[in-house]
Amino acid sequence: MEGNKIIRIENLTKSFGEKKVLDDVSFDVLEGENLIVFGRSGTGKSVLLKSIVRLLKPDAGAIFFEDENILTMKEKKLLETRKQIGFLFQSGALYDSMSVRENLAFPLRKLTRMRANEINAKVEETLALVDLSEAIDKMPAELSGGMRKRIGLARTIITEPRVILYDEPTTGLDPITSKEISNLILSLQRQLKTTSIVVTHDLICAQIISDRVIFLKEGKLYMEGKLETIKEKDDKFIKNFFSNEILTEAE
Repeated sequence: MEGNKIIRIENLTKSFGEKKVLDDVSFDVLEGENLIVFGRSGTGKSVLLKSIVRLLKPDAGAIFFEDENILTMKEKKLLETRKQIGFLFQSGALYDSMSVRENLAFPLRKLTRMRANEINAKVEETLALVDLSEAIDKMPAELSGGMRKRIGLARTIITEPRVILYDEPTTGLDPITSKEISNLILSLQRQLKTTSIVVTHDLICAQIISDRVIFLKEGKLYMEGKLETIKEKDDKFIKNFFSNEILTEAE
């Protein structure tokens, strides 16, 4: 890890009606690290990710990308910043009517001025990174769940973002495929030198890729630190969270 703060969350608060899902949450994300966000369902984890790219507007607080507040950026600056932040949705969010080639080419056509031959070369190069070169002309319906995750990841990294936000990247996958996707995320992070924020319930995934973890509880930042340190804490909430998982499977 480089140690420089690339994202700073300060006093972030968000409510939906009377339910406060984020309550004065503050933490930093270091350049080059993989940060895991844990918490029970409904504790604001996905809301946090969407707030970082301003898909949702928090009620209070600030989110700094380097030294600029995303929440107060003008639209032009926000669009430029979003180009540096990739978002891998839980579903992969592939366009079912487009082939794999077209899915990966789409953000390049939209966000860059690359020529058609340059786009095609970039698509082929990126598919090779996720070991799915042979799927280039397949349709999403022809892909397994693990392949769809890989293609979704490829489409996220093809624009070379500095930060990638992952929303439950291994949900719905069998344990072996989940471990493969987790190792791929780690491999790509090291190759591309990206920073990652990963919302997950998958403790095996977290053990493979995490540099640091944070826990959200009832909308508040409850605990943060190294996974191996936190899982040994004599804390009822933490013990309950880890009670049904066998982390040594990832070793």
